[in-house]
Amino acid sequence: MFRLLPTLLCLAACATSLPETAPALADMEEPLDLRAEPDDEAQRQQLPAGTFSGLRVDDARDTLAAKLDEPGALRIVAIVENSPAAAAGLQVGDELLEAQLPGQPPRPLQRPSDWRQLELQAAADAVVTLVVDRAGREARTELRLVPRLAPAAREASERYREELRVGVVLRTPTEVEARAAGLGPGAGACIVGLSHQSPWRRAGLRFGDLLTHLDGRAVAHPQDVLQALRDPERTNVHLTLRRGAVVQEVDAPFSSRAQTLRELSIPVLFSYSADRGRSEWSLLVGLLGHHSTAAAWRVRVLWLITFGGGDADQLLELDR
Repeated sequence: MFRLLPTLLCLAACATSLPETAPALADMEEPLDLRAEPDDEAQRQQLPAGTFSGLRVDDARDTLAAKLDEPGALRIVAIVENSPAAAAGLQVGDELLEAQLPGQPPRPLQRPSDWRQLELQAAADAVVTLVVDRAGREARTELRLVPRLAPAAREASERYREELRVGVVLRTPTEVEARAAGLGPGAGACIVGLSHQSPWRRAGLRFGDLLTHLDGRAVAHPQDVLQALRDPERTNVHLTLRRGAVVQEVDAPFSSRAQTLRELSIPVLFSYSADRGRSEWSLLVGLLGHHSTAAAWRVRVLWLITFGGGDADQLLELDR
């Protein structure tokens, strides 16, 4: 017994560590024609330009985990000189929490698309009342919008993958796509990839669908969808989507990663492991062992005798 103890301790110490993340889905399908965003710049230039504030904003949360788990806010990252924002006394680093147009209820500002939608909806010379956080202190200020003379700069699209509960790849819509669906630039989520086993594929969702609402609330960014998918208490979402000019509603269920036995060890007596087409087992500290892949196999007996086989470099010729 005491002679076995060092062997057992060695086997325990040499065990491989557990992976930190799940492997990529092998059956994720991403059509080549959806890997690049649509070339619709000419159409974008023809859209109504809306109003101008002189503000450039971004999400105040710095990490993807924070964007999925924490309440949203907008951080001012640039102010155009002599613009309405500069006249209102706003500064780079201020956080915009809330905005109110005349005759409308206050609206929270959580995503950049919220501010861009406000600029597009507001009338020229409208006065916006803002709630601003500056270094932890809230204040109110007013900003008078002016007509925008040229379209805003085009924002590059972003892609997001979800592989644990649905198996989907989402892209931020172009401004043309978003505004055609009644959303602010950057809002919504386009489906550009789906797992072959995705429950959303079976529910009827298709490549190119633009998700506009989730449980009745406008999708301000693809991260709104990812946030719902991360909720362990949820088993489905109700989606409103736009497919071409047609609006549809779908109850989209979730699933979970398949689990399989990949490793079994009985020290000294037996060990087994399998991973992505490779399997290996041994008996009695390697007295008998077997190793196989998708292309070859090998058997070892008494640590010295080995034999095996595998695929040749040509196809099998069959007798006719």
